[in-house]
Amino acid sequence: MRISQLFGRTLRDAPADAELPSHRLAVRGGFARPISAGIYALMPLGWRVFRKIGAIIREEMDAIGGQEMLMPVLNPAELWQATGRWASFGPVLQKLANRDGRDFALAATHEEVVTALALREIDSYRQLPQIVYHIQTKVRDEVRPRGGLIRLREFTMKDAYTLDPDVESLQASYKRVYQAYINIFERVGLRGVVPVEADTGLMGGSASHEFVIPNERGEDSFVMCDRCSYAANVETAEFIAPPGVAGDLLPMEKVATPDCKTIADVAAFVGVPTRQTLKAVFYMHDPLNGASEQFVFALVRGDLEINETRVINALGGGLLRPAEEHEIEAAGATPGYASPAGLKVRKTGEPGGVPVLADRSIKNGANFVVGANDAGYHHINANYPRDFDVTAVVDIAEAADGLTCARCGAGTLHIHTAIELGHCFMLGTRYSEAVGATYDDAEGKTRPIVMGSYGIGLERLMAVIIEQHHDEHGIIWPASVAPFEVHLLTLGRSDAIHERGGALYEELRAAGLDVLLDDRRERAGVKFNDADLVGAPLRLTLSENTLEAGEVEYKRRHAGERGRLPLDGLAGQLRAMLDDLSA
Repeated sequence: MRISQLFGRTLRDAPADAELPSHRLAVRGGFARPISAGIYALMPLGWRVFRKIGAIIREEMDAIGGQEMLMPVLNPAELWQATGRWASFGPVLQKLANRDGRDFALAATHEEVVTALALREIDSYRQLPQIVYHIQTKVRDEVRPRGGLIRLREFTMKDAYTLDPDVESLQASYKRVYQAYINIFERVGLRGVVPVEADTGLMGGSASHEFVIPNERGEDSFVMCDRCSYAANVETAEFIAPPGVAGDLLPMEKVATPDCKTIADVAAFVGVPTRQTLKAVFYMHDPLNGASEQFVFALVRGDLEINETRVINALGGGLLRPAEEHEIEAAGATPGYASPAGLKVRKTGEPGGVPVLADRSIKNGANFVVGANDAGYHHINANYPRDFDVTAVVDIAEAADGLTCARCGAGTLHIHTAIELGHCFMLGTRYSEAVGATYDDAEGKTRPIVMGSYGIGLERLMAVIIEQHHDEHGIIWPASVAPFEVHLLTLGRSDAIHERGGALYEELRAAGLDVLLDDRRERAGVKFNDADLVGAPLRLTLSENTLEAGEVEYKRRHAGERGRLPLDGLAGQLRAMLDDLSA
């Protein structure tokens, strides 16, 4: 490709809203262009990277027996209604109707479609196991698209699906895809990828793993134990909380706590540690099943925080939003001074009352300080279940830095921010049972197909590669995914230089090298800056001086190493250098 003919150009300035290096450099380097919030076009340079990432993914998926196919983006509503996700997926799922009034969804993922296909195509155990995958567009109405290519409303995913006769076979298939993901991330040049145990969320199933890469600007968080190999997303991390304050149960008393609305204020005023207080957090819960929102009271020990994902899971799914003051007051609680003490609490399975979800930490300690549901007052020496009721005691606290690892019981958990790269789910029979996708086993008994789901977002993967491979000058592409292997510059305004540069470009291409020729009659500084920004592994410079010597100057982008190579036999020397870079 000649830059003079390239559709797209480099930019001097980064987008004003760019927070991540990958966002700034993808746009400045001419790899991507925003069309709307969370909607980007990949320009020719970006599309070349995208295709190389896709080729690596295909090779690794094919190597484990994956069969590539293509499923539609436009999905009939009845497929999603059969699994219940037409409602439960929430507003993220983009819906539309055609001219006949028939409802459709723009695929946010493809479990429904592949299950419908399995229903038609699979009828015998002899056809199992299967691994199918495709690389296809997904559409999600994200509330806050961010980070350029990191979180998009329209993006491309490699999603794979395993179809197995039983759980043991699923576990074997899961391990194969899991290892393929490790291989993919290594081949695209990423280092330090961490597989972590994760929440199954809207996908459902018995278990899942995220593949994350630490990044201080990431929106994901995970914990790692400094003693054992345990790593998990904060949404599912198991931990041992510090012991509470023990002692004989004392009579509950109401005390004045003027101007004390935070846990820290109350603890300091009363003279107790925060772990001897109970914290109230209020939500409105939308179950996404057509029922109206309901008020939810969450309770946790004061030195811990509420994990909203665990609250949603305890409620059976749906969406949460913070309750407003008037909604808290309507439930009979007092903002800033609330607790279940004195409230009519809903009993499980019974109507009426306030639903109160309490974390198990309320049982770890004694004589807690809680709100009195009276502005300016708290109760001291409150104990469960003597002094207040709850609807259910569940795990809704969030892991925090410095807590003890529950897996080994000895290590300390440390929180890291990260970007998610991919996700694997053991779906089990959730989808197959919902639509009746079954097979006949060797004895002729009908059984549901056991499924797994696995996804990698390609645009996000491209962005994360940039996050890990850049410097102050621009991108440093790994050789395996670079848009071009060689960036050839001609310096000087003479026709001879440009003619020789064009001839050299053709020679290198004929030898099988992927070359970008900067044939513009621009200043040297402009060309060098653009070459560093675009980030090809090798830069070649042909000038009057080097041409006279029968040489070309080279620069390795990743190391900044410079030198000269003879023009005679140049293609072979470049191939050896690129092979070395790939290794």
